Amino acid sequence: MLCLGVSGGLDRVYECRPELPSTFLHDGAAVLVRDGRVIAAVEEERLNRVKHSNKFPSQSIQYCLEAAGVELKDVDRIAFYATEAYCNAMLERLFVSQPSDAIPMDARLLLRTMLGQEFGIEVDPSRISFVSHHQAHAVSAFAMSGFEQSLVLAIDGGGDFLSGLVAIGSGTEVNLLQSFPESNSLGLFYLETIRYLGYSLFDEYKVMGLAPYGDPAPYRNLFEQFYKLSENGGYRLYLDRIGPALVRNIQVRRKGMPFTQQHRDVSASLQEALERIVFHILKHYREATGMNRLCLAGGVAHNCTVNGKLLYSGLFDDIFVQPAAHDAGCALGAALMASHEGGRPAPRERLQDVYWGPDLGTEHAVEQELNAWAGHLDIERCDDVSGRAADWMASGAVIGWVQGRSEFGPRALGNRSILADPRPAANKDRINAMVKKREGYRPFAPSVLEEDAPEYFDLPASGTEFPFMNFVVRVRDSKRDSLGAITHVDGTARLQTVSRKSNPTYWSLIDEFKKRTGIPVLLNTSFNNNAEPIVDSVADAVATFLTTELDALVVGPFLVKKRAVTLEDWTSLAVSLPPYVSLYRVRAHTARDRQETVCEIRTAFSGGGTVRISGVLFDLLMRIKGEAVLRDLFDSMMMDHAERETLVEELRGLWEHRRVRLHPPSSAIHLKSESHQMTEQA
Repeated sequence: MLCLGVSGGLDRVYECRPELPSTFLHDGAAVLVRDGRVIAAVEEERLNRVKHSNKFPSQSIQYCLEAAGVELKDVDRIAFYATEAYCNAMLERLFVSQPSDAIPMDARLLLRTMLGQEFGIEVDPSRISFVSHHQAHAVSAFAMSGFEQSLVLAIDGGGDFLSGLVAIGSGTEVNLLQSFPESNSLGLFYLETIRYLGYSLFDEYKVMGLAPYGDPAPYRNLFEQFYKLSENGGYRLYLDRIGPALVRNIQVRRKGMPFTQQHRDVSASLQEALERIVFHILKHYREATGMNRLCLAGGVAHNCTVNGKLLYSGLFDDIFVQPAAHDAGCALGAALMASHEGGRPAPRERLQDVYWGPDLGTEHAVEQELNAWAGHLDIERCDDVSGRAADWMASGAVIGWVQGRSEFGPRALGNRSILADPRPAANKDRINAMVKKREGYRPFAPSVLEEDAPEYFDLPASGTEFPFMNFVVRVRDSKRDSLGAITHVDGTARLQTVSRKSNPTYWSLIDEFKKRTGIPVLLNTSFNNNAEPIVDSVADAVATFLTTELDALVVGPFLVKKRAVTLEDWTSLAVSLPPYVSLYRVRAHTARDRQETVCEIRTAFSGGGTVRISGVLFDLLMRIKGEAVLRDLFDSMMMDHAERETLVEELRGLWEHRRVRLHPPSSAIHLKSESHQMTEQA
């Protein structure tokens, strides 16, 4: 039995409907299961290159079908990750703010319409189901845990007018004990607070990393006004008190401003408050149910600090955190729920890996794609890429590492990773500043050989397998100085243990590094910059390699270095615009309060923003239909050498932030005068 689970929005990548609540319709994904076993899964952001994509996951669905060798007509059930009533309410909200006859007020009809438009078939309404959002979270964790029985906690920002639940998993069933209303949303509690620290939605993990630099004591009493614990594991949040209290007591930080000790202390207080509430809930239900195992899912389950403290507390004998705990994981839960309803529940087996995404392709295909960048890259095939890559890192290089199928979820687990020597503390600062281009305080995770983990990390007696970077654990005191790049300020690290069985290629790389240095650990962070999702394809990897200061790249059996590039090399590339980008010429006020015509490039998704570009570049981009070789564009505009250099620099800046694409040309090159992506406005 084939079942497809789907999460995300119900519009296309080039459409923008910001009136829909971004706290729900995000993290689009598709997961295909056969008889309860995952065949393929990928987040839409990996394919459409829009972070936390809230668009219809058409590319993800297409990938899953191709991976299974089937068509949509062969799928028995298609399950969406929210109730039909909730989806209809969201459509009604959209209609009130943006009336349109083009948008049906029926979620089932809209989903069928989207599937029909994207895949060219009429989907029988009986094949479509809508599932409870938090039940999908809960099932995604329990069904993958291998437990016969456990307590299940699923908490996030919101969905289906709720913010979480507590349940008991037993056999193949997950039975509700308690649900939490949106007014008690721990996700929104965290989000509302970080607004006053200069952060917003999807930045929660940054504040988790900032918290160890602070002291919760100065604001502990203040935060205790924001929540109340009650009997039977109950609690109440007072979200409306947060803003006024913080405005009175701290200097509100705006985005880009430096952090003060106040901001660090508020982060610590927020983290402490979250931990108190979560422990309060779980202590009660642990005692009331007698369950000694725990499953966690929902966005709050990505708070690895809470997870680590639960691990060390001894409250539970074993804890399983679904590695794609955010809303993309609901696609997994929805697929498993549909399969269960069809009589094919997931087997009771512990999840070992999540390498469910697209594969690199054949060696020949990878080589062809790399060779297309011959003007920019030096490429060498090697039978011992692990040994050579280990040599590079032992000598100080920071590398991109791309192998096999991509990981499902937000963590790079050794197949789409940036890797480096974990010993020099300077590597942390270097990678934050020069590669990831993010805040310098943020920590990096270690990947360690599973068999060596207890020597370097203080692990609880419950186990030594932590394959998904879900837990913050203590680095052993004796090892902290030798692991300076991955040890956080509080002596902890977000650990990934690497099994020779689950990922022999990555295990071999770490083992080769151990042979050279005596250290069975690598610094591992996701292969992306601050403007994009984790890379998925060879093309993604090359683009990120060339727009960051990575020293080297390993793709399959190929070793890649950068070449010295001439203007001719740049102008031999093609330029195109992503489908989410549009061009505008508008009248705007200048700094002197005068009006002038300016040119802008805009993105059709929330948070994408607008960037001004030169009029010359605007005119150049307006000539493109699909794609065009830069040299041909420059020739058609009769530009001299200096003008070409200036425009190449401007284009490279836009490419770094993924507002344009630079790439080897395809066989079909077109110039144009206008398209739906490019608009002039008075």
